[in-house]
Amino acid sequence: MKKFMNSAETMVAESVEGFVRAHEAFVVFGPERKCIRRRHLTPDKVALISGGGAGHEPMHVGFVGHGMLDAACVGHIFTSPTPSQIIAAIEETDTGAGCLLVVKNYDGDLMNFEMAIEMAGDHHRIEMVVVSDDIETSRIGDGRGRRGVAGTLIVEKILGAAAERGMPLAELKELGEGLNTRIRSMGVALNGVTVPQTERSTFSLGPDEMEMGVGIHGEPGQDRQAFAASDAIIGHLCDTISGDIAAVPGARALLLVNGLGGTPPAELYLAYNAARRFIEESGIPIERSLVGTYVTSLDMQGLSVTLALLTDEEIALWDAPVATAALRWP
Repeated sequence: MKKFMNSAETMVAESVEGFVRAHEAFVVFGPERKCIRRRHLTPDKVALISGGGAGHEPMHVGFVGHGMLDAACVGHIFTSPTPSQIIAAIEETDTGAGCLLVVKNYDGDLMNFEMAIEMAGDHHRIEMVVVSDDIETSRIGDGRGRRGVAGTLIVEKILGAAAERGMPLAELKELGEGLNTRIRSMGVALNGVTVPQTERSTFSLGPDEMEMGVGIHGEPGQDRQAFAASDAIIGHLCDTISGDIAAVPGARALLLVNGLGGTPPAELYLAYNAARRFIEESGIPIERSLVGTYVTSLDMQGLSVTLALLTDEEIALWDAPVATAALRWP
């Protein structure tokens, strides 16, 4: 295994320090480097906090800044941040209006964020939104339900804009839970992931195979298929998503094509072109788009397609200004 690192043990800490130093206009370390927070906090605004294991960059640290997250906590690769990290983020960013935690639906994340709420809840007003946009895991039948994957970006952007406008905590939680019912994602990979600590691949594929329904922790999917032309691959993703998401009269659609770490931009735009065609042929016009590498699984050669059906208000919140390391507009 060849990676640009000094050791597996120090890789995350050195990477996070490099991120903060490269983007010091947006972010600073919290106390004892337990979290990364916005350089400039807004008094009496609900603090939006998220986090997860390293290996998904630029999520979540790349989304810390004006119009999005107030803080993010980073665990070891594919490992949830600890409750003490999450509590540090709460104490560092709560300026009086409380905190909303945006959590991906994974057992470790849920356990540690819920534990942090129990430990800090006597001193802070805290609510939690659980993102569960992935399609494939809803079919497993093991009780876990849908994972939180690339749709987390959309939830964090819209909630971040709403918080910036002064929306109170209870309304932000309601907005996030409503969004979660109208966002669906599905991913495909052409290779597994080699985790630095173990130096083992999470799954192996033959030269003519692909994995449908992969997660962002290097998990294998639910269906191993013969490799096919791009239109066939993207068509399958879009058909599955369109068949799973409930139609919403008057909704406005956002299409996100996300790289999982090892897919070049040319292939992502080719996939977007096909995805937009397939989704619009199903009767859903696309009004907003985002293409790029935002929610990764280390260096996985793969991509995901996310469709979000949004209200007029949510579209306006998506369009609202954002200034982070990974997302900046207008």
